[in-house]
Amino acid sequence: MEKHWYILLFLWCAAQTMFSQELPLQLLEEVTVSDMRLKRYAEGHKVTELKDSVLQRNGLFLTSLLSFNSNIYFKENGLGMVSSPAFRGTNASHTAVVWNGININSQLNGQTDFNTINPFNYSSVAVRSGGGNVQFGSGAIGGSVHLNNDLGFHKHFENQVITGYGSFDTRSLNYRQSYGTGKWSSNFGINYNRSDNDYKYLETNERNRNGAFEHLNLNFNAGRTLSEKQVLRLYHQSFVGDRQLSGTLVAPGRGRYEDNQHRTQLEWGHYSEKVIHTLKLAHLYEGFKFFENRAVDRFSEGRVTTLLARYAMDVALSPSLRVHSFLEFNHFRGRGNSFGRPLRNDASATAILKHSLSENLQYNLSVRQDVSSDFASPLVFALSGRYALSDFYALTWNASRNVRMPTFNDLYWQPGGNLELRPERSYQLDVGQRFAYGPFSAQLNGYYINTNDMIRWLPNNSAFWSPINVDAVNIYGAELELGGNTSVGENQEVELQARYAYTVSQDRESGEQLIYVPFHSGNLSLAYHYAQFGVFYQHRYNGPVSIIGGQLEGHQVANAGVGFSPKSKGKLAYRIAVTVNNVFNAYYENIAFRPMPNRNIQTQFILNF
Repeated sequence: MEKHWYILLFLWCAAQTMFSQELPLQLLEEVTVSDMRLKRYAEGHKVTELKDSVLQRNGLFLTSLLSFNSNIYFKENGLGMVSSPAFRGTNASHTAVVWNGININSQLNGQTDFNTINPFNYSSVAVRSGGGNVQFGSGAIGGSVHLNNDLGFHKHFENQVITGYGSFDTRSLNYRQSYGTGKWSSNFGINYNRSDNDYKYLETNERNRNGAFEHLNLNFNAGRTLSEKQVLRLYHQSFVGDRQLSGTLVAPGRGRYEDNQHRTQLEWGHYSEKVIHTLKLAHLYEGFKFFENRAVDRFSEGRVTTLLARYAMDVALSPSLRVHSFLEFNHFRGRGNSFGRPLRNDASATAILKHSLSENLQYNLSVRQDVSSDFASPLVFALSGRYALSDFYALTWNASRNVRMPTFNDLYWQPGGNLELRPERSYQLDVGQRFAYGPFSAQLNGYYINTNDMIRWLPNNSAFWSPINVDAVNIYGAELELGGNTSVGENQEVELQARYAYTVSQDRESGEQLIYVPFHSGNLSLAYHYAQFGVFYQHRYNGPVSIIGGQLEGHQVANAGVGFSPKSKGKLAYRIAVTVNNVFNAYYENIAFRPMPNRNIQTQFILNF
């Protein structure tokens, strides 16, 4: 352990003392970008960034956006209910969600519920495939999802209102504002969504009778340039949710769940030609109340508060060599009916070396050591790179060691928590090929993940379930992604995105595929724009998945939409859009015995001024 810290301290000192020649920086870009590591240290990784109209196309939840625009498979307990990802055949706690550079996975279960995140709130949403534990912390084994709020300091004042109404008495109201003066910048957003969510279960006479939900999101981000080299930024997000919990085909639902999430971070940055200093201070809060019977005012509750401090330094050692390093401290404090009053302190040191051997060949070498008050954590590392053999072909690679720390639920839940748990350990290798010709591109990636000490909750001899380190899992697969856009005539444009994934995720002892991991999955998006009109079509296929005691059939589901943007004068512009979800009225389940909605309609009115 001490040797690991010596290595990191040596790299840290080298970063401060060895920089010499100048590396040009686009300082304005650094001021506006919320996560430097995602933009600057992603060589070797497949990164898909979603912006603008794509964020508005897929309803109220991040789940629907990513299920049609990425290779992530989602397990949903019904529309608007708990939604968890299976990224490259891994478990839900193996996908890190990173908000403006900070990992926000729950300290209770190690996951993020993707149906509590509204994509309208962000400048962009990015999906980064492959292990990322070194840069983004515990759980980034399958990959990471990045929620970014960028700040523009150029002079502007922009407003957007989006109202929506759809089937099942679904209503939404969204307002966004962006403002800049040159020295000040801010953006503000508020979202309100509610739905009776009482869709009919196809092929039955039943309805989703306990699925109503109501969500309120608030986002505020601001920045102030203190001088030509210094900027201060503030990010805040609040989510308040109240939802009933849908039942299944064999058991009616009667529960209710309230959750509150509040996140605030303050960042100071100093930018010069050779070195960038940043200091982050953050406060994260998550709390819940669970009512087993919503008609009775009796509930269990829990909450966790996280305090984070991070100092980072990015240094140009030469025109071809950079080092990014950071020290981080986290203090976690919880309180709940089922897990008592846990307390944990974690510290970490990270160093990332970026080297450009030529214009065509770059690689990153990174290492991280965590220290926790609860358990020992191994040294993790990563090596990634990109080699452009020509203008249209490049080879990428990344290899890494990653871990997932046991959560508060794993350690302290009563009854069943296990204080003897070890962190999950994983090794992964990813090799990719990228082709680009004009506006068209293709990516082909093959990967292998070896995971040991996977934590699973299993029944024990005391008539309740308990987590233990039992599973060893081998995962391998291939992903293909095609994309492009082209003009087909005056004022006409066609966009195409297509993805396919083949995933094998096997228990090493039994040789069986893990539950809820399809061997085959894919999606396609096609959009056509002509003058003020636009239409799109989306199609998703998920193959059969194993479940406990059997198999869940595969399914195909499609959405289609049309939009019209009349000509207008000045800054005032509006758009009317109609989307038909599940166009072919297909019956499908993402989780056994939990049907998803039949054909339904969403309407939108978008006003920009």
